[in-house]
Amino acid sequence: MFTAAAPKVRAEVAAPRITVQRSVAPKASAQAAPLVALAPVNPAPAMPSFANPFEASIAALAEGSQGRIGVAALDLDSGRAVTVLGEQAFPMASTSKIAIVATFLAGVDEGRFKLYDQYPLLVPVPSKKFSSAQAPVRQGTMMSALSLIEATITRSDNQATDALLAAVGGPHAVTRWVHSRTGITDFRIDRTIATLVRDDGAVNPAVSIDKRDSVTPLGMVRLLSGIYRREWLSPMSSDVLLGAMSRTVTGKHRIRGLLPQGTQVAHKTGTLSNTASDVGFIKTPDGRNLAVAIYVTGQGGKPQRDARIAAIARALYDGYLAEAASSRRAALR
Repeated sequence: MFTAAAPKVRAEVAAPRITVQRSVAPKASAQAAPLVALAPVNPAPAMPSFANPFEASIAALAEGSQGRIGVAALDLDSGRAVTVLGEQAFPMASTSKIAIVATFLAGVDEGRFKLYDQYPLLVPVPSKKFSSAQAPVRQGTMMSALSLIEATITRSDNQATDALLAAVGGPHAVTRWVHSRTGITDFRIDRTIATLVRDDGAVNPAVSIDKRDSVTPLGMVRLLSGIYRREWLSPMSSDVLLGAMSRTVTGKHRIRGLLPQGTQVAHKTGTLSNTASDVGFIKTPDGRNLAVAIYVTGQGGKPQRDARIAAIARALYDGYLAEAASSRRAALR
């Protein structure tokens, strides 16, 4: 499923249906976008009915009384989807780096860039929050594009990411590529990573929606599924990205946290003030390939957010396996 080894380089599935939609939807305030105030979350909402225990278990784990939680999962083989707040915007944080790398690799496919082109790391220069529209940076060590991609995905290196972001033309170039190439419109990047980190904390994502630098869980899963199916990029460029995702070293307590030892995972994490996320692919023992996006806000602290991501990922893993086993038994009757 994944290309685990670093690539050696010379020189559509239908949008998933919503099967679970649980939590209080936000009400728009009189303020203009991008900031939209959420209505207070009901600490004890009425329990909706679900088609089966699998869906009920995901909805229970994504209960939003301590902060919004968005989930989307898609079985890439059967098309079976499960979502919670799948159409609500969440902060991408560093999960946006998948799209940034994909935009650069699309340029490689078009002949505009090469993987051995050299670019400088972009190192943040200290500045006060909100003192400029874009946080100042200086040029650092020169690195190949392939090395920048590896650092961006596997270690979530912000300086490497901003180098690639500058190469493709900035945040809006990534947004344009995603919108035009994939048709996913519930996705946008507005700021460099240096700016995003410097100005972090102005909005509490547990109770408010800031449309800047956001995606919906369904939008991210659609992006992931197209990468997996080689819809957006050439096979070689897809393998470069998927291979890097399989070597990610961040987020050991998130999607990977409660999965059985040896489970194949290719993923990208994201972390900002009061939010944590993990998105990517899980391979099940029966050969199923799951695209998963989990965005968690609030919950009291980073360990609690990580634990919630891990619990949801394990419930998705177990739920898809159980449904597949049930289908096989039914077919034998």
